[in-house]
Amino acid sequence: MQVPSQSDVAGLLARLVAHELPSGSGLGAWDSFLRAHATLIRRLEVDLAQATGLALADFDVLAQLARAGGELRMTDLATRALVSRSGMTRRIARLVEEGLVQRANADTDGRGVVVGLTDAGIARLTETAPVHLRGVSERFVARLDDHELAVLKNALDKVTVDCTFG
Repeated sequence: MQVPSQSDVAGLLARLVAHELPSGSGLGAWDSFLRAHATLIRRLEVDLAQATGLALADFDVLAQLARAGGELRMTDLATRALVSRSGMTRRIARLVEEGLVQRANADTDGRGVVVGLTDAGIARLTETAPVHLRGVSERFVARLDDHELAVLKNALDKVTVDCTFG
């Protein structure tokens, strides 16, 4: 197999983009979205870990449980959290060992697993949430005005619904 030259590869990509996005519309927004997401998540992960010792993915699990009133079925938690479904079981096992969450069989059918916050988990969330929220405020919210935030939320909600149900 012959490896194309770099200019050939760039031309190939340009042709593929032109074929799939003939107007060229949206690719810049897509690229900016990916870069902003990756940059923000990395920075928020570092900030939270340095200030509190808690991983952002662990914080997200605790926050998702709190938003749901303190407990969720494991399948629902995996859907809501930033953690992949495959990584959720290991993460929950570790959080159980740390005493931040507890796991139990679902009362309704006994086959499902329910994950719930413990008092220690609530205390850890109470300690770490202000650090994370300050980071979100400083690194994201403060850089956009209310109109931009509303437009962005609306646009991303549309994408989420379309990807989830259609």
